[in-house]
Amino acid sequence: MPPIATSIPAALAARAQAQPDDVAYTFIDYEYDPAGAAESLTWSEVHERVQIVAEKLSKLGAPGDRAVILAPQSLDYVVAFLGAIQAGFVAVPLSMPMFRQHDERVSGVMADATPVAVLTTSDVIEDVRKYGQVESRSHAPKFIEVDTLDFDSPAKPPAPVALPKAGYIQYTSGSTRRPAGVVVTHQNIFENMEQILPDFFEAYDEPPADLTVVTWLPLYHDMGLLVGVFLGMRMGRSTVLMTPVAFMQKPARWIQQLALNPHTFTAAPNFAYELAVKRTKDEDLAGLDLSGVVVMINGAERVHGATVRRFNDRFGPYGLPEAAMRPSYGLAEATVYVTSSAGGRAPTSVRFDYDELAAGRAQPCAEGAGSEHIGLGVPRSTTVRVVDPQTRVEAPAGTIGEVWLHGPHVAGGYWHNPQLTEELFAGQLAQTSEGTPKGPWLRTGDLGVLFDEELFIVGRIKDLLIVDGRNHYPDDIEATVQELTGGRVAAVSVPDDPSEKLVVIAELKKQLDAEVLDSVKQQVTAAVSQTHSVRLDDLMMVGPGSLPLTTSGKVRRGTCVELYHSDGFRRLDAAPA
Repeated sequence: MPPIATSIPAALAARAQAQPDDVAYTFIDYEYDPAGAAESLTWSEVHERVQIVAEKLSKLGAPGDRAVILAPQSLDYVVAFLGAIQAGFVAVPLSMPMFRQHDERVSGVMADATPVAVLTTSDVIEDVRKYGQVESRSHAPKFIEVDTLDFDSPAKPPAPVALPKAGYIQYTSGSTRRPAGVVVTHQNIFENMEQILPDFFEAYDEPPADLTVVTWLPLYHDMGLLVGVFLGMRMGRSTVLMTPVAFMQKPARWIQQLALNPHTFTAAPNFAYELAVKRTKDEDLAGLDLSGVVVMINGAERVHGATVRRFNDRFGPYGLPEAAMRPSYGLAEATVYVTSSAGGRAPTSVRFDYDELAAGRAQPCAEGAGSEHIGLGVPRSTTVRVVDPQTRVEAPAGTIGEVWLHGPHVAGGYWHNPQLTEELFAGQLAQTSEGTPKGPWLRTGDLGVLFDEELFIVGRIKDLLIVDGRNHYPDDIEATVQELTGGRVAAVSVPDDPSEKLVVIAELKKQLDAEVLDSVKQQVTAAVSQTHSVRLDDLMMVGPGSLPLTTSGKVRRGTCVELYHSDGFRRLDAAPA
């Protein structure tokens, strides 16, 4: 598939010229109509609206200024985001505050990014306006209600704009630290898509002509942006959008959209696949054919083998190809995509011995024992190394270390944070093997291992639990507990002079009486002890929605520790004596 333009405005203009009447984006509104009300824009319509937004913005600032997008997920969000970039602004996509409450994260980003404009919509303008209040009135942003602009009158021919290198700032969700703004350039975006296309469509000369991208992922999230806005533009294919809330209310909507289009591409975190299995009814699937699903990226959090199997068992009878599921690894600091499992076969599953993992090695063990890990493929389009973070020397195959990345898709650093940029984006290897550059390397903070040349992620450096002098990976312990409790789980280590103790906070989906609660606690405590050879000091049962989450749905383990210390959780069980 021949490359197109290397800037977002040029890519959009090329699509509007080559495919003016082809549908670019369709938004399905399930809030307005539970059956789904669809609204579509062609490439020429998107291009025209984007020019109008850009013209409005050009009167408020200059190229390089920031424009925040703070609106509900919709076609207006897409147009606002692309319009900000068209004007030469650096776009800052953000999420609407949940339940219209004050959002400290939004306030923090507004203070950090200092936008000159906020793009929103008329139905939420009053909720959004309060985030523009700043001490200095000279720095207060202007607000534009995108849905009230005159899209019926033709846009004026755009004045030439010198685009900055940066396309947008992607604020990370901050699961282990305060959110930081990753500066993503136009080059980063297109380099990353040129890595994605051959990796996911290796069996095709180019993506199927009737391929449709289907996504409910939030457009303020790195994976949501790439899949929901850029990928269809790069391929010249249509994208169907819905909201995360529409998916959460009824996961079958996602599955149905995958079946309604001849060939489809989608992406979601592991929890979404699990939710689709549990909450999709047979009547939701009546008459559906999922044989046209080409790619289902499973990424953004740890992929569970049990979920992959349950998903394929549930939807396989409706034609879903077993090889469609593609476990993947990526992060905002590398634009999004890094690597994925190979196509044409089911994902690799390996069980690693717990004791060996604790010692920093990946050693396979018997079926049914150890910790199951799903392979993320042999890195094909990205330079990946596993490195000892202390010595900065490449770790031998089978040895756990920090995942380091190098390549043109790696972002330029963090917005106005040179110290953190130097710390994470300027890694230098102490020794280099043949074909390996000395630097600069992105230090991801992820612990991984190369086993049979495939990459496996085992955890985060900052989340590593050290109890009684042994390493434990919270994801492994959480997976064990979750099989017994069913809800979200956080495994954390809490200081207990002179060492640390293991604490697990588990959400229960339904109210249980005291006797059943006690039985569950005994089962969990025994399972953790027997499986992981570690003593569980406190298992705290809490209600659904109790665990603090990032904007991408990951548990904030650091915040859990703070809440545990301050008695911030309302426990359903009795505290240990």
